[in-house]
Amino acid sequence: MPTITPNLWFDTQGEQAAEFYVSVFPNSEIKDVSYYGEGAPRPAGTVLTVDFVLDGAHFTAINGGPDFTFDEAVSFSIDCADQEEVDYYWAKLSEGGEEGPCGWLKDRYGLSWQVVPSALPELLSDPDPERARRAMQAMLGMKKLDVAALHAAADGTE
Repeated sequence: MPTITPNLWFDTQGEQAAEFYVSVFPNSEIKDVSYYGEGAPRPAGTVLTVDFVLDGAHFTAINGGPDFTFDEAVSFSIDCADQEEVDYYWAKLSEGGEEGPCGWLKDRYGLSWQVVPSALPELLSDPDPERARRAMQAMLGMKKLDVAALHAAADGTE
């Protein structure tokens, strides 16, 4: 199988972004940093790419210039075991960024994340369509997802 590595395009902040992401996720590290050489489109010696690992997943940050920016068409989903994990990742990643609806946020670098408790897909696929509908309606009204509130909505006890 070939290796698939997401490449994240930054203007000049690839190294700072990689350092930030590595500080947020467990079992993460910077693996390699490469630099522009002479005759490159950026000054020699400035960071070109940063290879890093986030809890086992490989990424590359590239400082390619201001031509491209992130948007919500691509996001990374974080499957959280419980509310504590949701709260942790939401607080870390939204700091300096922007909260969005339904568990989505943009971090300080403009990258979109979905912070999702494991309870959500279970509730949304509940065999009782009314429970699933109530959970969906509750989720649509939230920014950071609240596991207890999702369960209460599904149960009709909100």
